[in-house]
Amino acid sequence: MKKKLFNPVLFCLTLCVVQISCTSQKATLEVTNEEKEVFQSNDDEPVEISDDETEYEIIIIEPGFYTWLNSIARPEGYYSQSFLENRNAIMVITWNQRVLQPNRFNPNLYEMQINYDPSIDYGYEVNYKLYNYFIYFQRKYKQRLGPFIPRI
Repeated sequence: MKKKLFNPVLFCLTLCVVQISCTSQKATLEVTNEEKEVFQSNDDEPVEISDDETEYEIIIIEPGFYTWLNSIARPEGYYSQSFLENRNAIMVITWNQRVLQPNRFNPNLYEMQINYDPSIDYGYEVNYKLYNYFIYFQRKYKQRLGPFIPRI
């Protein structure tokens, strides 16, 4: 009789522990007032992503990104190139998957695929600005392009 009473209690306890451990809480993203002002700015200055040593170039025309990059983003040299390449590879995959699902993800946010090959050395500047665009984009539009919180 003691055995039968113990099993349901143990089962309920195990079920509660599993349920608690499986519920994940998304960390909230805190955006400063200064950053909110930049997001709302209308500076249309394009950001050219290129590297003098390579032939790769991207031009980003996103209102506020130029100001955000020059005032809020971490300075060049803060991240290593390998860190930037690894993060960019993850975020490009997610981005491109979302471009292909316009019914599920806003096609005004995810307009075109990014042709990024992790086996190509695009140089530091290209990786730095692409990474920061992804951080800017995630923070401004409250999106998540990877398993990590887009922090500055």
